[in-house]
Amino acid sequence: MKSILVVEDSPVIMELIRFLLTTFGYESKEARDGFEALKIAKDNRFDLILLDIQLPGFDGLEVLKEIKKIPEIQRTPVIALTAHAMQGDEDRFLKAGCSGYISKPIDIGRFKSILDTCTGGYQVL
Repeated sequence: MKSILVVEDSPVIMELIRFLLTTFGYESKEARDGFEALKIAKDNRFDLILLDIQLPGFDGLEVLKEIKKIPEIQRTPVIALTAHAMQGDEDRFLKAGCSGYISKPIDIGRFKSILDTCTGGYQVL
């Protein structure tokens, strides 16, 4: 089973993502902020990291920079998960090192497609 780290500070969004990942056959761990995310990512191996960009204190792009400095996890795909849906935001996140971009509110079909693509295959429903 593929494992995903979800970094999200909103309990409502976290609950939705948890439900979707479970439904799609993924295993997940959760972090509520960037500091917790880095600790969990260093101690575990994930197939993918879903990273909220608007985190309190230590924002998602700062977390991404730190992830890219850690040899054991620097190649783990990171998907920006954000309410930023303005023109140019996706390009900005991709240039920063994200492997993909999912805007909120989440389009469930696109969400599943991106997960499957980034984890190297399709999960059993």
